[in-house]
Amino acid sequence: MSAADGLFTAAEREAMMARAAEVRAQKEGARGAAKRARDRAAFDEAVAGMGAEDRALIEPIAEIIGLLGPDLDPRTMYGMPAWARDGTVLCFFQAAGKFGTRYASFGFQPTAALDEGEMWATSFAVTGMGEGTRRRIAELVTRALA
Repeated sequence: MSAADGLFTAAEREAMMARAAEVRAQKEGARGAAKRARDRAAFDEAVAGMGAEDRALIEPIAEIIGLLGPDLDPRTMYGMPAWARDGTVLCFFQAAGKFGTRYASFGFQPTAALDEGEMWATSFAVTGMGEGTRRRIAELVTRALA
């Protein structure tokens, strides 16, 4: 929200509109293969609309998730790429370009089994995709799926 005028930014309004469309599609009762196809198309469109730097981050993440969680369905959440199990989003990617932030983030919803004592991270800044980052993402996804 803009502190000066109390209104939402254009990017925030766009994300809210995308989420409203997602909820409407769910309420329309779309099921089965047709719904998965529409969700996948929205996912692919969200990725295609990213800048090259963000695509260079999400593509390996999508590959890792595809290998470790083949039962997860690509879809969108607030217009951002996400992966769901049984209709519930488990994890998501927020492109740096989406809201003009200095880094992209990879995050998890409360259904992810990341619990670690009394406090744990649920979202991670991603600025590169080296081998260590790939391993960390694989570890997090594996834990989330437990």
